[in-house]
Amino acid sequence: MGPYTGRAGLTGASLVRLLAGMAETPQRLGEPHTAFADGLVQWVGWTDAIALSAALERPANAARPQDRYADEHAEYERVRATLTQATDREVQSAGRSALEAGMGFAPYRQCCLARQQAMSLAVGALRERVRAAVAAAGGELARLAAVDAVLAQALTLQEQRLLAAVPARLEKHYQRCCADLPTEAGLDALRANLQALLLAELDLRLQPVEGLLAALGRPTGNT
Repeated sequence: MGPYTGRAGLTGASLVRLLAGMAETPQRLGEPHTAFADGLVQWVGWTDAIALSAALERPANAARPQDRYADEHAEYERVRATLTQATDREVQSAGRSALEAGMGFAPYRQCCLARQQAMSLAVGALRERVRAAVAAAGGELARLAAVDAVLAQALTLQEQRLLAAVPARLEKHYQRCCADLPTEAGLDALRANLQALLLAELDLRLQPVEGLLAALGRPTGNT
């Protein structure tokens, strides 16, 4: 079984494109790789930069031959499928109960926040598991695992701040399209947009895991 090939670009271009498309005035998107590099420089503080430098400079001990890719890839697929199915189920049920009637955007905001929290917990645990497998492989992979651990800690607050824009942007879209006269067709379109945003966010959150998996599945010549 070969290494996993990611579904999305490094910077989560699908999520950015969807959010930009919901703006009242269409927004021009910058070149993704340049934006990512510039953002990384701004987001990593000096203490994080020291930790990152130490991780990059740590000696790469000899790799220990082992193959954990299949198990970790299977766990990745299980987590991804579980989160995707739960997102589909909860988005489609949002705002449909009698209790939620007349509550405006609140049911959709709550659904979005609940799914974001579920993704954060599940993907965070998956990333730690795959990172441990990468570290156990030794050699350059252990160095990669150390770098990933530093970046995960350094970028957490920025990730939370950026992803908080998802429900806020969707609410503005709801106010423009559904607040005055929320038809069933309009609410179905809102649910479709919410689902697309959450699945794009899931892609973005999984990218570090996919990178670790790709490294873990790459032949090392030590087996």
